[in-house]
Amino acid sequence: MISDRLLPSRRAAALAVAGVLTADGLLHVLWSTGTTWPAGDAASLSYAVLGVDAPFTPPVVLPLAAVLFGGAALVTARARLGRTHRLGRLLQAGTLAVACGTALRGAAGLGWAAGLRTGLDAGAGSTFHLLNWSLYTPLCLLLAAAALRVAAREDSPARAR
Repeated sequence: MISDRLLPSRRAAALAVAGVLTADGLLHVLWSTGTTWPAGDAASLSYAVLGVDAPFTPPVVLPLAAVLFGGAALVTARARLGRTHRLGRLLQAGTLAVACGTALRGAAGLGWAAGLRTGLDAGAGSTFHLLNWSLYTPLCLLLAAAALRVAAREDSPARAR
């Protein structure tokens, strides 16, 4: 069993999760304006980020941005307010949903890194695979672990001693 002293604090874990989800949400808002940064065009962006040809239009990316901002808010609130707050169950469920979602994306990324091509277009190319292996998958797995840290049961004052 890992000692609590080796784990990040609940607050630090929540800050990390919320920071990454918010940054990703802001990227989605930027893409909704038609900007394709950091790629040169929409198709290159789609293949680099998703591994498939998908539109980066407002009806597609703005709902995703809202989900990312909502996840950041739920994890932050769960860390600040705890499970005993009147909304504690909702915050706990939201935090666990973030953990599950990022863990699922991380698991898919491991599969793609291992050579599975399920769900990917043939045109995905090497950029997606490089970003998947070096950035997306490790980040998602770390976010899942951090969200689980936030969702972990708080020790009672008597037990913490």
